[in-house]
Amino acid sequence: MAEAKKRLLTYAGLKALEDELEDLKVVKRKEVAAKIKEAREQGDLSENAEYDAAKDEQRDIEARIEELEGILKNAEVVVEDEVDFDKINVGCTVKVFDITYDEEMEFKIVGSTEANSLEGKISNESPVGQALMGKKVGETVNVETQAGDIQYKVLEISRSK
Repeated sequence: MAEAKKRLLTYAGLKALEDELEDLKVVKRKEVAAKIKEAREQGDLSENAEYDAAKDEQRDIEARIEELEGILKNAEVVVEDEVDFDKINVGCTVKVFDITYDEEMEFKIVGSTEANSLEGKISNESPVGQALMGKKVGETVNVETQAGDIQYKVLEISRSK
């Protein structure tokens, strides 16, 4: 079997996954077990929607626990204090000027597990993230998107907030 791919995580991302895993194991498992027990006490399980829903929820929780354990087992934490701010890397915040749309933008470069575009966190594996990785202040990158090419000029590289 091939070795699992290393998952890059910031410390905050690692903590969030560990907290979610703990919540699933300690809280959610007990809640679902109680729902299943309650549904069983209602009698006939063949037509019991609550039982079916609880079993589905249990399956989803166990699948997510397995997924999180796999991610954490293969996690490589980026020590943000050691990130080189001369060039873009996972764990830094990048301010860019979008030449195509004439606006400034800010991205936090994170591993794929933490990416959340609504929070401005982009994956180092995304098209924009890949284009920016390793670049220095003043460099311009061209990113191919479904909507066409976009050009970004790197304005600033800083420690993530």
